[in-house]
Amino acid sequence: MTYAVDRIEEETAYLAFHFHWGMDDILDLEHADRRRYVAQVASLVERSQA
Repeated sequence: MTYAVDRIEEETAYLAFHFHWGMDDILDLEHADRRRYVAQVASLVERSQA
């Protein structure tokens, strides 16, 4: 099973925007780690808008 390129690009852009990490650093993350960071950032963003 492969992961959709557009989804990887979306996750990469999201983490780069919030963490100011480079694309290589983000793409070096394991898939589960990258998804976990995305979820954590999303949670922080939601709480800050409440």
